[in-house]
Amino acid sequence: MGALEQLAEEAPRFFTYWNMIFLAEAAMNTLLVSFFGCVIGYAIGFIVSTFRVLRVNPIPPLRGVFILYTEMVRRIPFLVLLLCVFFAFQLSGTETSLFVIATTAVALRMSALAAENIRAGYEAINPMQWEAAIAMNMTPLSTLVRVILPQAWRVILPPSTIHTVSMIKETSLISQIGFLELTFAARMLNQRGFSALICFGTILVLYFVISWSFARVGRYAEKRLVHEARKPRNAAKVQSVLKQQGGVL
Repeated sequence: MGALEQLAEEAPRFFTYWNMIFLAEAAMNTLLVSFFGCVIGYAIGFIVSTFRVLRVNPIPPLRGVFILYTEMVRRIPFLVLLLCVFFAFQLSGTETSLFVIATTAVALRMSALAAENIRAGYEAINPMQWEAAIAMNMTPLSTLVRVILPQAWRVILPPSTIHTVSMIKETSLISQIGFLELTFAARMLNQRGFSALICFGTILVLYFVISWSFARVGRYAEKRLVHEARKPRNAAKVQSVLKQQGGVL
């Protein structure tokens, strides 16, 4: 029996109401872990990258801690990081849901990737803008938020979209700790007697739809934020901020 004949025979039994509910629950878990993990990760990454900036944090040992954190987490395979988080929660003796463990692992991974993206965005801005803003008695943190960050989006956003989509796909490894997400659901359906072709072929389509949707959202945000930031009127806005402090660039 060929692959097409096998799919045609299995499809009526596979695409039933309860199987679709099961896959929908798994897809929702994948989306929730990805969303909360990425949001928390980017919040942590912003803090880490900000404290790596010399003008914000002039203490070398403290900057070294944040640099070490970023470099370590970025270079650890996600599956190893996931298992470390899983066993760390077990050793702590606390009753923690698999959702919390999975979200924590995703957040840690994304925090390191986000910290590197944001650092690159900061460094892409001309250092003279830092000096001019500080000369106008703006604090380093105020300079970062009001002058540097609005211009850095054009560098930060494109790789952030790529890393977010990549992280959605890497959540397939969360099935290794028994969390119900798309890959785990496909394995369970396969063990119920359905062929691997229809089980994993279905979640392949679901992963594509989710990843494509996030990529489209990222491109839309890039068009709205990055392209707007390149317009001359945005430079005027930056200068207006400095004028309020008593001078211009």
